[in-house]
Amino acid sequence: MSEIKVLSKEVSELIAAGEVIDRPSAVVKELLENAVDAGASVITVEIKNGGRTYLRVTDNGKGIAAEDLPTAFLRHATSKISDKNDLEKILTLGFRGEALASICAVAKVNVLTKRVDDDYGSNYIIEGGEEKLNEQSGCPDGTTFVVKDLFYNIPARLKFLKKDTTEGNYVAEIVTKLTLSHPEISFKFIRDNKVELLSAGDGKTYTAVYSVFGREFAQSLVPVDYTWKGIHISGYTVRPLESKTNRKFQNFFVNSRYIKSLACSCALEDAYRNQIMVGKFPACVLYIDIAPNTVDVNVHPTKIQVRFSNESLMHEAVYFAVKDALLKNDKPNEIKFESKRNFTDKQLYNVPVDNGVQLRFASQESNLPPQAPQNNAAPEQPAAVHAPAAPSYTSVQPSASEQQPVPVQPAAYPAAQAASIKPEPARQPEKFTVEEINKFVSEMPLPDEDEGEQTFKYIADNSFEKKQETAIIVDDTAEKPKPVVIGELFRTFVVAQCGDEMILMDKHAAHERYIFERIKDDKNQLEPQMLLEPVMVVLSYDEYDALSQNVERIRELGFEIEPDVAPTVAVKGVPIILGDENPSEVISDLAKNFIANKLDPQIELFDDLYHSLACKAAIKAHDKTSIVELQALLDRVYDNDDIRYCPHGRPVLIKLSKRDIEKQFRRIV
Repeated sequence: MSEIKVLSKEVSELIAAGEVIDRPSAVVKELLENAVDAGASVITVEIKNGGRTYLRVTDNGKGIAAEDLPTAFLRHATSKISDKNDLEKILTLGFRGEALASICAVAKVNVLTKRVDDDYGSNYIIEGGEEKLNEQSGCPDGTTFVVKDLFYNIPARLKFLKKDTTEGNYVAEIVTKLTLSHPEISFKFIRDNKVELLSAGDGKTYTAVYSVFGREFAQSLVPVDYTWKGIHISGYTVRPLESKTNRKFQNFFVNSRYIKSLACSCALEDAYRNQIMVGKFPACVLYIDIAPNTVDVNVHPTKIQVRFSNESLMHEAVYFAVKDALLKNDKPNEIKFESKRNFTDKQLYNVPVDNGVQLRFASQESNLPPQAPQNNAAPEQPAAVHAPAAPSYTSVQPSASEQQPVPVQPAAYPAAQAASIKPEPARQPEKFTVEEINKFVSEMPLPDEDEGEQTFKYIADNSFEKKQETAIIVDDTAEKPKPVVIGELFRTFVVAQCGDEMILMDKHAAHERYIFERIKDDKNQLEPQMLLEPVMVVLSYDEYDALSQNVERIRELGFEIEPDVAPTVAVKGVPIILGDENPSEVISDLAKNFIANKLDPQIELFDDLYHSLACKAAIKAHDKTSIVELQALLDRVYDNDDIRYCPHGRPVLIKLSKRDIEKQFRRIV
């Protein structure tokens, strides 16, 4: 008796459906892609119970002809390709012809569809792959799919589904990806009778990003627009300080198709190298326009993974596009205060309110004629006006001419009210600890993006290996103001003035990044300095082995070491830039980098080591530093676009405008 049998159609359909449809979100993905391919401009997705019991997708696309409906639910039935040559230039989202057949095999499906030129539409019902009803029906233009009781005929599959909330989140993620990839379409997502997403469909990428991720995320982005060897990259990428704790916010779209690509992700993170904190990942919404014949989208059943004909070229395009955007648009941080008033007039000026008399303050009295006193008695002097206390950042001594006290003019209150005003003790300035200031500096919000047009060109070199960045800026006729150091805060933050801006600079972060760039640009900074006596460093055995196998490469970094009795190495020379620093910790870090980057240590190893060298050689927080040294450091980093963040990703400079300071002291409103 033969052991090999041909499976029945029912079983084979269920097996095939399992490859395409594994959860409600897979159904939504297939139906949404068909709606987009049908030319819809408005699409609505509604689910209940995570999409397990009820799922509806409605569009205003071109619809399906009545005679084509039964054929559409057959496996490998499609209108998007006809021969093998079409596979080389696929521009539609769907093309396999398996989606509808797989859906109807595991669910109860009801379709209402009508073309624009038809008088009547069609109502088609199919359950478990068997047709139940096919009749004429009145319905609007477009197509509506209602999918009920998913996996009703495969109870074993139901137990692998997660909670309704989780499954609903998977569906929401699919809808958001399509919303981002097609900003020209208005998407509405309804979950359990509640609207969770509604996009404008105005064709603007920024609007779609705002609809999906919200205002805070949208304001943290910088625009990307770059072309590299026929590949056009556009969209948005996040500022380094607004990076995320995972890669889930990395969105890549190839020819309007959402994809997951290791090459694109690596290129994105390479562009942020030395500008982002450890454990953080960049976020982006990038659109890649590429010739269809250079990308293969037919490598995965869900079509979420693609294969590029030239992975390295794609890596270069994404890298240069993001790098150019960061250099062009990511400006030094600026402190912004909210314009709202946090105090009432009573709280601000300590004036009792009498409901029977109109109060007039100094700012109001200046526009009114003077009033005669009500009696001959001299009124009591009103209390001094107290503005909200501002943080006390530094105590720089004024010059002799500035040390004379300036009298505070009292507000010109009406005489009848002035007599009732009682002096109150002056409020003391609010105090901040060093830890609060450090947190304040590291979490400083970024300014709104400057929309002014400038002619910048930051990446002009055609060699990917060199990765040189140049800047061409329109020449300004007015001479730019120079930053001047005013003082130092907590022996950590440099306070300076440049024109109408106050500058706060982290001296350690600035010096660290300055040294880091010097090392990268000039390898002579790593010339070895021989020690009078070798320093013996004890390592672990794997660290000892890693250094022993890379003695020549270590010499390129300015170290002269000699393996001694395992696991000890003798350090005979260190880079001049290290000065008097103990090399033990640096040698240990060096060994760990060799272990972590065994396969290709060139970029990661040297960058990480440069970080360690720069950190050890830089000025430390709380070090005693002269004003001359601080001024020299500020002059070197202020106009250097490469020095915006330390190698660990912390900001180097933040700014506060004169106007914002005046607002805080109520000099202007």
